[in-house]
Amino acid sequence: MGLSPSSVKAAFLKPGISLPSRAGSQLQGSPAVPRQSRRRKSVAIAYEAGQGDGAEPRWEPPRWREQLQRIRQMRSGRDAPVDEMGVHRCYDTSAPPEVMRYQVLLALMLSSQTKDQVTSAAMLRLRRRGLTVDSVLQMDEESLGHIIYPVGFWRNKVKYIKQTTAILKQKYGGDIPSTVEELVQLPGVGPKMAHLAMHIAWDSVAGIAVDTHVHRISNRLQWVRKETKSPEQTRVALEEWLPRDLWKEINWLLVGFGQQTCLPVNPRCSQCLNQDICPAAKRL
Repeated sequence: MGLSPSSVKAAFLKPGISLPSRAGSQLQGSPAVPRQSRRRKSVAIAYEAGQGDGAEPRWEPPRWREQLQRIRQMRSGRDAPVDEMGVHRCYDTSAPPEVMRYQVLLALMLSSQTKDQVTSAAMLRLRRRGLTVDSVLQMDEESLGHIIYPVGFWRNKVKYIKQTTAILKQKYGGDIPSTVEELVQLPGVGPKMAHLAMHIAWDSVAGIAVDTHVHRISNRLQWVRKETKSPEQTRVALEEWLPRDLWKEINWLLVGFGQQTCLPVNPRCSQCLNQDICPAAKRL
């Protein structure tokens, strides 16, 4: 940070002594005040990252572009569960925009710790009942639970859906918030859901959506500088180096890759195009 003229002036004054003007020092025969030395002590300036000589270059994992391109090749068939039954397939595209966005958010809430096939089926049952903010508010918890079962933690999700829907009605006129900060304040909505809601519902990229697949694969490929313990830590680590134009694509790529090849248990390394450049391949 640079020094302002006023702060420089103050730095050269002793407490209790004012600096007279040059003209005033020569009035009425008063002796001239010696000029302050023109030599100043050098002031160290901390450059922002990437600026100035000697700035540390931004870290990025070795061969990540090659790894990414190979994952794209493996995902070119677009035949993973996320491609056919992911949240982007669960809402009614003919509904009014605010209804579509509400359905996206609801699908995301249902999808937590639930397979895409189960989420898709639950959303289809809800849509057959006319899935809107008002229809859910009119539905009792028992009926809602019966419809969404067997999604993971369905009892908790019934409560979260009812609470969140009431907030959307009262505070947002039946629409969903348009910022990550507001979305994560809703009951049952975490960072991953919020970023995906921004991607799908608002077509806005505010950050990387990191679920268990993205978290697991990023650590296996060592796309994080040091091992991360949670999806949220992985999101922060990835956003430090991954080019922003890839933020929206990376979730779709890695989720499908994690569903088909880089499985949580017994990953299919022999079928993976990255087996020769994956740091984890020799350990698994």
